[in-house]
Amino acid sequence: MSQSIRTQVAIVGAGPSGLLLGQLLHKAGIDAVIVERVSGDYVLGRIRAGVLEQVTMDLLDEAGVGARMHREGLVHGGFDMLYGGTRHRIDMNALTGGKNVMVYGQTEVTHDLMDARAAASLPTYYEAADVQVFDFDTAHPRVTFTHQGKAVTLACDFIAGCDGFHGVCRASVPRKSIQEFEKVYPFGWLGLLSDTPPVHDELIYVNSPRGFALCQQNPQPLLPASAADRPPARLD
Repeated sequence: MSQSIRTQVAIVGAGPSGLLLGQLLHKAGIDAVIVERVSGDYVLGRIRAGVLEQVTMDLLDEAGVGARMHREGLVHGGFDMLYGGTRHRIDMNALTGGKNVMVYGQTEVTHDLMDARAAASLPTYYEAADVQVFDFDTAHPRVTFTHQGKAVTLACDFIAGCDGFHGVCRASVPRKSIQEFEKVYPFGWLGLLSDTPPVHDELIYVNSPRGFALCQQNPQPLLPASAADRPPARLD
């Protein structure tokens, strides 16, 4: 069995970037279909960063998905910098003309975007196997995949590769067409979640002889709710 679908934009990847792009396109009256290789539950189980800058907050509002963020997120108008054993507060709101940051988990942003897409009955294919992109540099690009045993072809005007560094879209572009700008640092992040009272009501950045650290609050539960507890996304 096979199926052919025509859409304006084929979005590969249903993480925050793909879902947000789909929502913005929907608000602009542009058709888009999202294809994701894993399940919605798997996407929601990936815990990522939880501090949103002002430009992201504004973009979520523009997309019409910012209500719960404003209701449940923690607004920070500044932060502390700790060095030499002394904390120094930086009044970011005053110094930037009113900009803030919002402590709101990326998983919750994904929840909100999934809910908005489901409420608008927009097509999203989770657990799409063997996703491939073709002719992306022509006037007639297409995406093919298998969903629930059926071969599907998306004919579109544009393909948006929102499937990350290791995704099929980046791997499909000839290496000579990609120009990389990269700086590799000799260290990485170690994140620890602590179910304890807040250390401080704003972010604390620490520079110490033992290295760099960041202390922040998490307004959401440490374990995300299952996607089964949410309205189902449209699975065509």
